[in-house]
Amino acid sequence: MKVNNSVALIAPGAGVVLGVLDFVWIAYVPSPFGGLGNSIAVWAVAAFLLTLSSRWDLPRAVVAAVVFLIVAVPSYYVAAALIQHDDWSIIYSGPALLWMGFGVIAGVVFGAGGVIARTPTRWQAPALALPAAVLAAEAVLQLSRLGKSTAGLGYAAVLLILAVAVTLVVAPSWRTRGLALAYALPLTAVGYLMLLASGFR
Repeated sequence: MKVNNSVALIAPGAGVVLGVLDFVWIAYVPSPFGGLGNSIAVWAVAAFLLTLSSRWDLPRAVVAAVVFLIVAVPSYYVAAALIQHDDWSIIYSGPALLWMGFGVIAGVVFGAGGVIARTPTRWQAPALALPAAVLAAEAVLQLSRLGKSTAGLGYAAVLLILAVAVTLVVAPSWRTRGLALAYALPLTAVGYLMLLASGFR
């Protein structure tokens, strides 16, 4: 399979932008919105939007999404080293490699989802549900952490509002929006279990 020039240029370039902006967002945007910068769900949605807005076929879209997310990880840590003077060794540390691994998985799922979501088939609505589902799954994870503290309640609310908003924006009609939000409910449960299985608590 040949990777065309647009994938080779756009995917890593967008990854650099995501990584750098993500660090800046975390460093300077206050809570609860600042938490979006440290969200695996937001990165997954970014991969989805990248391939949704492209004209790549399925194989190229998956490659692009994976490269996009993998490049974003060291870009984030480079920004941390330059702006916050973190140790440069963090770029190839265990956490960085772990996030790259998550990037591969999210890139495959959400990169493919973006392509399917722009194709008018029976699978379009379930694919359009992916962004809402992963955001809602992270919101449920946040709510499960609350206990006696309500510190994460605002962030969970932001995630849920964003889940609905993204669906309203990307779905092409009200009927499809309704279907996508309906599909998002069971997919949220799946996403939550996958986050738990991945070590997120």
